[in-house]
Amino acid sequence: MTAEELKSGYIFLLDKPLDWTSFQAVNKMKYKLKREFDLPKKFKIGHAGTLDPRATGLLIVCCGKFTKKIPEIQDAPKEYWTEIKIGVQTESYDTEKPEILHQDFSHITEDQVKEVLEKFVGEIEQKPPVYSAIKIDGERAYNLARAGEEVEMKFRKTTIHYLNDIKIDFPLISFTVGCSKGTYIRSLAHDIGQELGVGAYLTQLRRTKIGDYKIEDATDQFLNNDFRFQGE
Repeated sequence: MTAEELKSGYIFLLDKPLDWTSFQAVNKMKYKLKREFDLPKKFKIGHAGTLDPRATGLLIVCCGKFTKKIPEIQDAPKEYWTEIKIGVQTESYDTEKPEILHQDFSHITEDQVKEVLEKFVGEIEQKPPVYSAIKIDGERAYNLARAGEEVEMKFRKTTIHYLNDIKIDFPLISFTVGCSKGTYIRSLAHDIGQELGVGAYLTQLRRTKIGDYKIEDATDQFLNNDFRFQGE
């Protein structure tokens, strides 16, 4: 790898660790690359699709002229391994906020869960979580929510292509979901809980695929403090 190759266009597949923001991961990469390859101040680098801090998995980072590919990659279908917990909810729809609204789920059967999951395959409408990066009047929704302001999110259409590899170990349910751009898996978890009538929230989320890019080809080594690129 050389500075010229990076400027001409390069794609890194990162396995984003838990509790890192996508912005932090890109900044770390940018710092390392600029330091080791003596790149110009205005060196272009960016990611193709945000992952929440509480999610792990595939984060695609584009450098140089390949930053032009970002919109195309962002539009590609996504795949996630997902785990949800039923019988309880959180305000953030994930583990960022504490559990609330505990409900008895002892009457829920595995067949009921599978029937409910089938209802979400296809085009659906969902509300993004209030703790999301969507802008409302120029301000991020999560900033408004954390400031205690009431946030009204609008329904959006999205497509769930498939829900596979369903495993049930009450109160936990896991599955692989293939979906279109703009799908909020946290909202999907919440909506599944509402359909079951006992509530649910997202406990784990791992992005495994974006288009033809797979998590098996990604690494977190680039983000380690002691990792050094072999520049020329």
